[in-house]
Amino acid sequence: MGTDSDAGAARSGATDPWKRAYDGLGYLGGVILAVMTAAVFVQVVMRYLGKAGIDGIEEVPRYLFVWLIMIGGASAMQRGEHTVLDYFVKRCGPRLQALILVLTTAAGLALFVVLIKLSATLVPNAQLQTSPGLGLPLGYVYAAVPVGAVLIMLPMLRTLWAAMRRLWQKRS
Repeated sequence: MGTDSDAGAARSGATDPWKRAYDGLGYLGGVILAVMTAAVFVQVVMRYLGKAGIDGIEEVPRYLFVWLIMIGGASAMQRGEHTVLDYFVKRCGPRLQALILVLTTAAGLALFVVLIKLSATLVPNAQLQTSPGLGLPLGYVYAAVPVGAVLIMLPMLRTLWAAMRRLWQKRS
């Protein structure tokens, strides 16, 4: 049975617009995964029956996979469920833990800024190409990288802000 503080945390999480938005991203990732699975299933059944496959359907899972990774990464980042190697960090004091979190989060943010900068060239150039089966401009596929990078950066910025506040809090 939960305590009153657990109930308060659950209530505040339910009204947090960030949490709701990123939970929605998690559900969107589930829908994308279902569409990918259905496309692969249809292709397998069509081939098993000896029928000609549907043109372009094999491209659907390939292109949606990029979006799934970026959206799922953003959803996991919001919940703090990304991969973390914190064995040694947990052995440090609270201020050193905050400093390490600031440094690693800042490095991650720098990586995503570089991805967005590189995507500014890649996405418009890819928009000039089309996929062979669907005829889809590939810019829509490549746009997953900058969109996902921004979605991942937002929770990272909140984490960075919280870690910096812990790092420079006044001692009592």
